Amino acid sequence: MIFAEKLKTERSKKGWSQEELAEKLFVSRQSVSKWENGQNYPSIEILIKISDLFEVTIDELLKSDEELAKKVIKESRQLAYPRMKFAFDVLFLAGFALMVIKLGVLLLNKLTPLEIALQGSSIFWNFGSLIGMLGGGIGSGILKEQYKQD
Repeated sequence: MIFAEKLKTERSKKGWSQEELAEKLFVSRQSVSKWENGQNYPSIEILIKISDLFEVTIDELLKSDEELAKKVIKESRQLAYPRMKFAFDVLFLAGFALMVIKLGVLLLNKLTPLEIALQGSSIFWNFGSLIGMLGGGIGSGILKEQYKQD
């Protein structure tokens, strides 16, 4: 049974009109009509609400329609993308901040009589910024390409 048929069947079992279901889902009646006619699919958030209302698992809803399953998978990747992108951006910025701090301390030591010592190992200060900036940049680039393919 495809999703459209499953939705219509479950709604009929509850004795609800399209209008009543739409009110419970906070969508328009036209949206429900399009879902039931197979013209469109609900978002992942609406699918969760539908599964709760009809007391069926999301798995039951998705297995009924391969196209819907593909849509949900694509949506879930789009939801994960900003979080992963943010993590790579933070890594890049941390590397950049380390470089700015090191250059600032070196410049102060050169231009003033101050002798500021950088705490920690020289490997951290010499390669930390490089690793952070490269890791963040490469990871962000790979993620961007992968997102384009999906």
